Amino acid sequence: MLGERIRKLRKQKKMTLESLAGEGLTKGMLSLIENNKAKPSIESLAYIAERLGVETADLLEEMSVHELREILEQAETLYNRKPEDLPNKYIQLIELIEPYIPNLNQGYESARLLDIYCRCLYFNKRDDWQSFSEKAAQMYDQINLTGRRANLGIFRSMVKFTEHDYRQSLKILLNERKILETQHAYIDPMTMLDLDYHEAILHFAVDDLNTATKVMERAIQISKKYRTFYRIDDLYRLASAHAMMSNNKERINYYLMKLKQYGDFADDIQSILSHDLVMLIYLIKERKDYTKVLDLIERHMSNEEVLESFGPWMYLAKGEAMYGFGRYREAIDWLDKVEVPSHTHHPFDLAIFYEKDSYKALCYIHLKKWDQALLSANQAMENFNELPNSPFKEFSLQTLKFVQGEANKHNEKLDDNK
Repeated sequence: MLGERIRKLRKQKKMTLESLAGEGLTKGMLSLIENNKAKPSIESLAYIAERLGVETADLLEEMSVHELREILEQAETLYNRKPEDLPNKYIQLIELIEPYIPNLNQGYESARLLDIYCRCLYFNKRDDWQSFSEKAAQMYDQINLTGRRANLGIFRSMVKFTEHDYRQSLKILLNERKILETQHAYIDPMTMLDLDYHEAILHFAVDDLNTATKVMERAIQISKKYRTFYRIDDLYRLASAHAMMSNNKERINYYLMKLKQYGDFADDIQSILSHDLVMLIYLIKERKDYTKVLDLIERHMSNEEVLESFGPWMYLAKGEAMYGFGRYREAIDWLDKVEVPSHTHHPFDLAIFYEKDSYKALCYIHLKKWDQALLSANQAMENFNELPNSPFKEFSLQTLKFVQGEANKHNEKLDDNK
């Protein structure tokens, strides 16, 4: 109520009854107003608002902009905490925002709180997150907050992406983009880059390579035109991965060079590591240079932070290099350490990880463990079943055929010796 809002603001500003009353009100009258036992005149209300440093409308509203900003500040602080540092942060955010939901009707603060709230509901597996995301989207559209609106649209699309429903994810993103381009007069370059990057990812995911390439190259040109490095490392990484999938050696070398140049220029460890990860795959697949692979891995294996983020990639490359050297038992030990990271969902990345079972199958063949070889080879193809075609999928299919052939030869020998 009005009196409670006045008292709360007074205490937040560390003002006494006397200091707020000043010369325009008596301390007794102000006390009655704060306890909702007296209603202030319009003049008195304007006087109180001025002394509190807020608008009169803020006091009359059911919830003032000042209060909303205070809640939003708390919510942003919590939302930006890492989940590993605050495991129950989404529950805390829901509990913080939920009491104010009926009052979130307009303005940036309301839209952003609804945006954060819907994401927290999603992460807590509540089905009602979509209705709140729609309300937040409408508010962003009303106040023309294009960047926030695009980010929310991308989030809604990526929900399906994490479920590996790539076609539905692309459909949602294209629809969100259409709404933005229809209702917003201007889309800033950084928002355009976000939209293009995610659209390219999804076109690649559904095996529409021509459209994906066009969108990706358009994004790179936008980055160059506006002289912004935003998303450029992601785009170069995507481009190098696409070149590798299409076995275009010239483009692989070009984009690897670009990715390294950016990492060195920006002194960005993530970009440098991204370059090295793509290089590891290239050295294994194209060059068969397992010595360089091990040298590159050893550069990073002693860094705990790198292993925390990129350990599975390093273990996979080391296992494949051990196979290349004919050290099959060691290869299996390293490949057994590989777990697909929970945040990995793109078919490109999944295809790289799913190869591990094919390599294990080949190791088991050399160790004459036929049943385990067949089990691993079949596991690889089962994983690849719903992924689009790629050199990695083709390698696993050829591996399965080879393992089946070797296992059949072994069984025929057993039958002949009976």
